[in-house]
Amino acid sequence: MAKCAFLGLGVMGYPMAGHLKAAGHDVTVFNRTAAKAENWVEDHKGAFARTPREAAMGADFVMACVGNDDDLRSICLGDDGAFAGMKPGAVFVDHTTVSAAVTRELYAAADTANVSFVDAPISGGQAGAENAQLSIMCGGDQGAYDRALPIMEVYSKICRRIGTSGAGQMTKMCNQIAIAGLVQGLSEALHFAEKAGLDGRDVVEVISQGAAGSWQMANRFETMLDDQFEHGFAVDWMRKDLGICLDTANEIDASLPVTAIVDQFYKDVQKMGGGRWDTSSLFKRLRSFD
Repeated sequence: MAKCAFLGLGVMGYPMAGHLKAAGHDVTVFNRTAAKAENWVEDHKGAFARTPREAAMGADFVMACVGNDDDLRSICLGDDGAFAGMKPGAVFVDHTTVSAAVTRELYAAADTANVSFVDAPISGGQAGAENAQLSIMCGGDQGAYDRALPIMEVYSKICRRIGTSGAGQMTKMCNQIAIAGLVQGLSEALHFAEKAGLDGRDVVEVISQGAAGSWQMANRFETMLDDQFEHGFAVDWMRKDLGICLDTANEIDASLPVTAIVDQFYKDVQKMGGGRWDTSSLFKRLRSFD
């Protein structure tokens, strides 16, 4: 069993760290709000640290799942950052969705500190984290990935190295681009069904068995029809992710017209007070036109 640190105990990190402890690993956690780390220790009987450096000391693997580029830099760099406490040869695995640029920056900083850095963003939402059914897309050196894979397999259903540093984040961008279009398409289909006087549940029962079927349809159509959006991945976070996608698209000369439009639709949802609503609230935006 490995000695692990887990930095960031949000809706994803909290259960992920719990799975590591349940699998028999020695886990020390850090969270910016110390009370949440203390609660995790009560639930899982691990240990908590006051700084990322303290959490990372002696660890074979340091996992992170925080908010954005700046949050990630703050837990990695500086006197209290994880890199300052990691032993030579240890592996830092970043599960945060951030820019490929900050990933490559921290990959280089980790190399200078004689540690490895794997970008490993996740997909599957809170349910995937709680049920250890996440999809993990990775970038970084093959050797570091191979060492970290048994750890990541504890809370994933699939984990793949896509390429060199930043490739995991680029793949996560593909994931968010695909989701944006799917959710908007599903929202429009349900909206159209309502306007046509059809029963949305009957419609989905039929079309979900054909080419229109998707994870979003199978897992979100009922809550959408029931006007329930207080679960899942929040609109505020989706807009953060889509902003990364659109910025990167400009850098690599990729065309994302649908993604740009859906991003603006999510901006409308924020204006409706739905920043913390689930991403399927695009349907609520369409209903607001009635």
